[in-house]
This record gives sequence, C-alpha cells and structure tokens, in this order.
Amino acid sequence: MIEKKLTVKSVTGLHLRPAQELCNRALNYESEILFRFKNREFNAKSLLSVLSACVQQEDEIVLICKGGDEENAAREIADFIEHVPA
Repeated sequence: MIEKKLTVKSVTGLHLRPAQELCNRALNYESEILFRFKNREFNAKSLLSVLSACVQQEDEIVLICKGGDEENAAREIADFIEHVPA
C-alpha cells in the first residue's frame, strides 16, 4: 500500500472535467485507488465519489493505492492531481 499527501493546485479544484480525467486514469490500473479528504475515503475510479468530495484549490488529500500496480498508479495519479489543468 502506498499513501501520498498531495495538494490540489487547480484553481477550480476537482470539478467535473478534472474529476472525469482522474477517474479515466485510475481505471487504467487494477489497484484500488482511493483518496482521503476530511476523514472520509473516496473511490478515485468513481466520478460521483470524486465529485462528492468537493475538493477545492489548495486542499490537501491523501492518495491511497493498493495492489499489484500500485507504484505506477500512485506516480501517475499523484502527478495528475498536483498538476491538474483548470
């Protein structure tokens, strides 16, 4: 299991377009991909789950990846979250 603390830099946070891109990237991996925000865990493979988190600019989240390809998943998803386009 890999956990990484990340800060969302996008001015709009994880609104619809970046949330969809996050889900699309997460679905490429067999690992379970979650993120913790405000003491709750959200499934990064579910658009409704990501949107329901209401993550805004400068919010800190913890990315959690568990599975056979967790290292690659954590690297790609973390890079996306930290550099998500507006």
